Amino acid sequence: MYEQKITEELPACPVETTLTLIGDKWKVLILRDLLTGTKRFGELKKSIGTVSQKVLTAQLRDMEASGLVHRQVYAEVPPRVEYSLTELGKSLKPILDAMQSWGEDYKASVHA
Repeated sequence: MYEQKITEELPACPVETTLTLIGDKWKVLILRDLLTGTKRFGELKKSIGTVSQKVLTAQLRDMEASGLVHRQVYAEVPPRVEYSLTELGKSLKPILDAMQSWGEDYKASVHA
């Protein structure tokens, strides 16, 4: 489904491909939060902070279309929607770990 659509639009460079999928500030923060487990929309919004509801919704939809995020809708009143990482999304953990480590080293070197 999403594979054919996405692969036709992706750049040839693998680094550029990764940036296309997660190169947005909000997407990285969404990934960070979902690495710890399933979250509801309100939990993500509260954790991320300054992101608007419109932007968060758009980012989650984009990540769902890319196969990184799974959206589970429960037939309840009021409706309950939960977001979690797919196996593909979970495979980004080493990248986020490396970003965290680099950020910690950078902050230490700047404040040394």
